[in-house]
Amino acid sequence: MIEIIPAIDLIEGKCVRLTQGDYGQKTIYNENPLEVAMQFQDAGLKRLHLVDLDGAKAKKVVNWKVLEKIASKTSLHVDFGGGVQSDEDLKAVFESGAKQVTGGSIAVKNPELFMSWLSVYGGEKIILGADAKKEKVAVSGWEEGTEIWVYDFVENYVDKGVKYTISTDVAKDGLLQGPSFDLYKNLQDKCPDLKIIASGGISGLEDVEKLAEMNIYGVIIGKAIYENRIKLTDLQRFLN
Repeated sequence: MIEIIPAIDLIEGKCVRLTQGDYGQKTIYNENPLEVAMQFQDAGLKRLHLVDLDGAKAKKVVNWKVLEKIASKTSLHVDFGGGVQSDEDLKAVFESGAKQVTGGSIAVKNPELFMSWLSVYGGEKIILGADAKKEKVAVSGWEEGTEIWVYDFVENYVDKGVKYTISTDVAKDGLLQGPSFDLYKNLQDKCPDLKIIASGGISGLEDVEKLAEMNIYGVIIGKAIYENRIKLTDLQRFLN
């Protein structure tokens, strides 16, 4: 059964969504992220993908108080990403209640540091963020492209102990036009034991069903929930 992971993206402590990672295309959905997290919990969801967009831009964690609040007032399994760029940030995020932390830009720009996190915390706690633009890795809240093939990038880290990856096709994100099934299929072919979490572009339940049929480990759903394309009650059939 596929893991259903709703997303909360944070700017200035508010629950927002961007389109294709563009900070200029921002929609505020709720001023109170805890309220949104409680709705997810009340619907029977167990997990939450919490992204600090201010942190991604500032290259340091900014919205850790929101994390602390959600982690202490709900039982959601929170994975946190955005701006985790130092040992201090990582420690603060775990101490604030995150169960897993996603490192994307850091895995590209400072692989030694990322590897040290993997060895200290293990592959169950450190998720590799592998966001792609035309199958090449994109970093820093997608504001920078690279020439690194996403498949080689992920395979290299799987060999070094990564067990989970969250992969977003930047071109699909926030457009509600369906995810990049090809990206996930190619990742599966290259890394059959990797737990792949699909993110970006989910437009409706049929996308979730297709990913489940592909045996993708998990799916992050954001805009489709906020725009009522997917109702929380619809997701209950995927819950264990």
